[in-house]
Amino acid sequence: MIQDIYPSKLHNEYRNNTITGDDYLLIFNDKGEILIGDNSLMSIFPKSRDINKGDSIYLFSVDDKRYFLYNNWDTPKEIVLDNYTYYSIKDVRDKVTGADVYAVFTAFHLWKWYVDNQYCGKCGSKLHLHDKERALKCDSCGNMVFPRINPAAIVGVTNGDKILITKYRTGYAHSALIAGFTEIGETLEETVAREVMEEAGIKVKNIKYYKSQPWGMAQDILMGFYCEVDGDDTIHMDKNELRYAEWVNREDVELQPNNLSLTNEMMKLFKEG
Repeated sequence: MIQDIYPSKLHNEYRNNTITGDDYLLIFNDKGEILIGDNSLMSIFPKSRDINKGDSIYLFSVDDKRYFLYNNWDTPKEIVLDNYTYYSIKDVRDKVTGADVYAVFTAFHLWKWYVDNQYCGKCGSKLHLHDKERALKCDSCGNMVFPRINPAAIVGVTNGDKILITKYRTGYAHSALIAGFTEIGETLEETVAREVMEEAGIKVKNIKYYKSQPWGMAQDILMGFYCEVDGDDTIHMDKNELRYAEWVNREDVELQPNNLSLTNEMMKLFKEG
């Protein structure tokens, strides 16, 4: 999955670091696209010494490599560098590999948070970086804003040697599982049961937790569950959400084109028995 970068390790603890010329700069434009090197012989991300101006914010380290976010939301101006091109986060999934794609997703999560929280939601004053933790602080009213993380469930519904495979109505085109965000006031297990009922019209039982995954593309923390169909297995698909929902035999499960997602790992695990 995207976070499986061993023996490398992501160090996401907050540090009030000052950037140096050898540190990497992750640069997003106002559409959320990231600047990536086009030449395989060059660095995937530009280094600080390649950019001669602008503020930056320390994000995290991968092993001894330090990554900073280029702050261009206060004075929006798209940075242009020779041999570098802006790519969408979806395109990055097919262009970048290993720890680099994990860095991009995690950086996008934080970039989105910074861009969306420039002003205090309580009094409207400008928010500022906290110097002791990963937070934004309002100097006027003391309001503190922390990074947003959306909990969501990925659900592998099994029916003997079959699993419920879906495809979204819009967006991602490959095979997927039932998925949805946890609503206010419900447990994760209740999310599983509700989402399966809403999207496929099926009751489930024996809900079991499998594994979790950070998914910065949507500011999510994904939690995977397997469960079994309970009673009638007739699918009543929500056509507003899905364009495909069928019981698929184990050997016929079509996997996604890369191994980045929790969804793909869960389908692969079932496919291989």
